[in-house]
Order: sequence, then structure tokens, then C-alpha cells
Amino acid sequence: MTVKDPSLPARVRIHEVGARDGLQNEKTAVPTAVKAEFVRRLAAAGLGTIEATSFVHPKWVPQLADAEELFPQLRDLPVRLPVLVPNERGLDRALALGAREVAVFASATESFAKANLNRTVDEALAMFAPTVTRAIEAGLKVRGYLSMCFGDPWEGAVPVEQVVRVTKALADMGCDELSLGDTIGVATPGHVQALLTGLNEAGVPTSRIAVHFHDTYGQALSNTLAALRHGVTTVDASAGGLGGCPYAKSATGNLATEDLVWMLDGLGIETGVDLAALTATSGWMAEQLGRPSPSRTVRALSHKE
Repeated sequence: MTVKDPSLPARVRIHEVGARDGLQNEKTAVPTAVKAEFVRRLAAAGLGTIEATSFVHPKWVPQLADAEELFPQLRDLPVRLPVLVPNERGLDRALALGAREVAVFASATESFAKANLNRTVDEALAMFAPTVTRAIEAGLKVRGYLSMCFGDPWEGAVPVEQVVRVTKALADMGCDELSLGDTIGVATPGHVQALLTGLNEAGVPTSRIAVHFHDTYGQALSNTLAALRHGVTTVDASAGGLGGCPYAKSATGNLATEDLVWMLDGLGIETGVDLAALTATSGWMAEQLGRPSPSRTVRALSHKE
């Protein structure tokens, strides 16, 4: 039953991360042909933005070492296909294959910046600056990911002002969109509201903000709803709830795209996604991975069938 809430956005754009953020955390590499078919099925289900892969050095994320082989197989799809680039070398590789959207990734905390990037927060920002500048000059859209926006496994709760400072730096650098990551899933709705308000007060408009929640404590949907009430209209999610973070061992799965679509459908919020087709896609991918999907909606609808 659909019951609309006039205080919420009429439409939400889902930024699908299953093919990149989801598969990068698998213990073994998924065949390139399976990845390509996964992306094609996601596109056929109505997802218009699908993060395809990462041009990180294979030494650090071996599961995505096939980026050069995979991306050309996807370029004919009528969807947005952003890719992750860690530095100028990654950008060069993405540009050579015709990528039109890229993302860089920063950390709100020193401990995670050291673990993930082997740099301080400010050193990482300095490293990204020329990458972002060159991407913009080449006419690309640039997304800035920010990890550990709510809590850090080494440092605990992360002060709002600390996150605001790094987010503002990414915005000033020229990132079109800023994705706030709850990497270890500790956020709660009040904290989400406080951070979004703090960013607005610092001059970062809600229109440039996306949210990326993990469901470690079962809070991802409630946090998403809090963000929607604030006016956020871009939500990151992963088909079947795939993924975590290879550098944060306490990070469990991303918000499942099916669980998100179920909630948005019930609220009468448009996404363009066919839930039945998406559920079938995640069920198919679960078979490829040899384990059931962690998405509650996938399990419920599959059982119903």
C-alpha cells in the first residue's frame, strides 16, 4: 500500500554501488563476464547510475583488477557508469577507456586515512586536488566519497565539525557530489540530521549531498529516512546488500537496494526501479557467489515466490 508523505522528495536517485563497493569485498575474484552481466541486469531493472569498477592498483583491491577488461563491455549501456580513481594514474586509466564520471575517496578521520590511504587527512586531500582538477578540465563529473563520517573503529564517535571541514574541502576542490559514508554503520537519525545541518551552515547545499549507510546496527533505512526528510535526494545502495570495506573489518553490508526501493515504493517516491527485476538480479548474483542474499526484501520476495 502506497502512502505518500508530502514532506519527502518526489523522486530519489539511487547510486548503485554493488558492482564496485559490493564485489571489492569478496574473498575471491568474480569472473569479469559475471560482473558485466550483473551490471547489465541492474541497468535493465531501471537503475540509472551504476558504479562500475575501480581503477585502484590491483595490489590493493585485487577483486577489481579487471577494470580495463570490464569497462569497455559496459560503455554501450544507456546509464551513468562512474568509476573510482585513487590518483592521477587511476584517472589516466579511466580517461583512456572513455569514462565520463569518476569518484575520489577521502576519510574524515586520521586513523582511517592512514589505514586506507597511508596518508594523513590533509595529505590525502592534497593528493586528490590535481586529480579532481584534471577530471573537471576533461569535462568529467566528480564525486567525492567521505568515509567514517559518523564513527571510526579506532577513534570512536567523529565530531560533526571534523566531518564538515573535510567535506567542505572536497566541495571547494570542485567535487559535484559529496557522499557521506557511515562506514561502520553506527549512525542514528539524530546524528544524521546534525551533520546535514552542520554542512548546510558551512555553505554546503543539500543538493550536493548523497548518503551512504551501512546496516551494521540495523539503522540504514531509518538513517536514510532522516536524510530524505532533510531534503537529500541521492542515496547510495548495493544490490542484495553486498559489500563492506576491506580496510574496516567492522564494516558489514551496505544498505540493500531492494530494501531501499521497498520503502521508497511504499512512500510513493519515484526511483524508476522495477523491484521484481532487481530482486531477481540479486538472487541470480547470490547464486554466482554461492550464498544467500543478506537483503531482507530479497529473501522475503524470493520466499513468497
